[in-house]
Amino acid sequence: MIGEIAHFFSLSAALLLIIILLLNIIFFFSNPNSNQLILSIRLFNQSCWLIFVSFGLYIYLAITDDFSISYIASHSNSQLPIFYKIASIWSAHEGSMFLWIVFLALWSLLFINGLDKNNPLKKLTLIMLILVILGFLLFLLITSNPFSRILPFGVMDGADINPILQDPALAIHPPILYLGYVGFVISFSYVMAYLCKGNFKIEWEEDIRAWSFVAWIFLTVGITLGSWWAYYELGWGGYWFWDPVENVALLPWLAATAFMHSLYASSKSNILKTWTLFLGIMIFSLSLFGAFIVRSGIIDSVHSFANDPQRGLYLLGFSGLMTLLSLVIFAYRIPAINSSKPVITGSKESFLSMNNILMVTSIFSIFLGVTYPLILESFSGEKVSIGPPYYNTIFAPLILIASILIMISVDSLWQRKMLARKFFRSIIPTFILVTSIIYIFWYLINEFSLLTYIGIFSGLIILVAYFIKIISSLKAKEYINKGSAFAHIGLGILFLSISVNSLLSYQKNINLSVGESLRINESIESFKFSNLNVRTASNHDVISANVFVLMDGVSVNLNPEKRKYSTRGQITSETAIHATPFKDIYLNIGDQLEDGSWTFSLKINYFVKWIWLSSALMVLGMVLAMQKRKI
Repeated sequence: MIGEIAHFFSLSAALLLIIILLLNIIFFFSNPNSNQLILSIRLFNQSCWLIFVSFGLYIYLAITDDFSISYIASHSNSQLPIFYKIASIWSAHEGSMFLWIVFLALWSLLFINGLDKNNPLKKLTLIMLILVILGFLLFLLITSNPFSRILPFGVMDGADINPILQDPALAIHPPILYLGYVGFVISFSYVMAYLCKGNFKIEWEEDIRAWSFVAWIFLTVGITLGSWWAYYELGWGGYWFWDPVENVALLPWLAATAFMHSLYASSKSNILKTWTLFLGIMIFSLSLFGAFIVRSGIIDSVHSFANDPQRGLYLLGFSGLMTLLSLVIFAYRIPAINSSKPVITGSKESFLSMNNILMVTSIFSIFLGVTYPLILESFSGEKVSIGPPYYNTIFAPLILIASILIMISVDSLWQRKMLARKFFRSIIPTFILVTSIIYIFWYLINEFSLLTYIGIFSGLIILVAYFIKIISSLKAKEYINKGSAFAHIGLGILFLSISVNSLLSYQKNINLSVGESLRINESIESFKFSNLNVRTASNHDVISANVFVLMDGVSVNLNPEKRKYSTRGQITSETAIHATPFKDIYLNIGDQLEDGSWTFSLKINYFVKWIWLSSALMVLGMVLAMQKRKI
């Protein structure tokens, strides 16, 4: 009965949203009436609360093991801890889309009620938010109903959550990521309201600035948690695999990062307004594209949720329609959107404009990499795979150019041209120091890869430029923007750590029987397979290897595992990692061979922890930027 009540609340929310939409359409051409708006907002608030209560009841159903609900029976189990019973809700398509809608309603409820009642864009923003929420809610109820029952009777026990998802990081990764994705519905709806209103004297940027910053923080943390989980759980030995679904998560992040900078320039001096509006549309459009890729089953990925043509067609139609209408309205309004000031060459605005071009180029490159194989297969039936070589080759020069622009822009000013003397004085010391560091690095390791050294150079010029800026500011007791410094230093560390790891990382596949050992190289003096332990855990059986690795005179004990889960019969591998500040010993156990020996995959990864540190610094920079008027 509780399932039917929850279902009724969701249906009621959809019906209420349709009523609000029809009322606003009927009175759209009438004179603005505060009572109409108040009524619409009150009804909208009620519809959002109906969604929240419905989802709360659904959580109760999951906790109490109501296996007559088809979705819960397929993705939960009575033996799971409560934490994972709740997390099972967003472990697959229907439940994760329900969570997506809950966050849409939450962001919309908070924003619309926080706007001033006399805000000229409030009514149009409300209509846009209703359209988005209603579109997804109808998609859930029509094509992906999470309330379907197993009739006439439910099952005795659930099928269990996917074993690789039984991890705290992945349990909290989707909600945080969705908060970032969905959070940009605020900027999208407000931008569309501004364009539809047509009064370009309205100052709207500050109304969504903090909301956009918070959404960017959630999106960054969500992506970081996902890459961290993939590193230690999937056994890839890498933080980013250029998986298509990972790539579609990166697309809105790139657009959002460019949007953050343009938004400030637009609010400060009416500069880059066209860029700001365009990026505000693109962020949410790319989020919709990501939802389509993940949930249509059009791409085979460990991150995909569903394989249903009906769902795919609905999402493609909905996201395509929203994007097309948005871009048509934007194109129609472009002639009327004029910046009151020109962009001065050598000013901070000019560097932001060039940064936007690079970001859009990066977005297009990733978008092409994701969609080209699909288009080619649709027309010719030929299957192609686009992997890391394509992305690395494309991104290396883009990262280099972006890093040089960041280095130069450290000393640039708003609406003022940079003097040639200041330009050379700011870049010459940086280039000398970076070149010296790279030469010493190359001399010590005697390894070279053009793309990798481009990444190292890119990271170093950002770090050295800010190091010089911080020292000079401290000496002169001048103001330095802490938020910008932390964020860009984090970006420099990201480029540097990824590049150094790709150059220095080492991998070796090993076959050993219990009791055997071998010497791998001068650094790894001994690799000994000591013994094998078998035990039974709560819902799975475990085979654990005991391996001793003697590396650089230090002995490390590693215990990689293979697990077989009783309910699904699925076998997974658990990686053993010995982490230090500068390198990780990363060991994964494979299969047992016919001769009784076991396969192992040994990897030595460098500066991986610095990747997580770089994300933390970027988030810290954004938090500090929220408290300032400069970024």
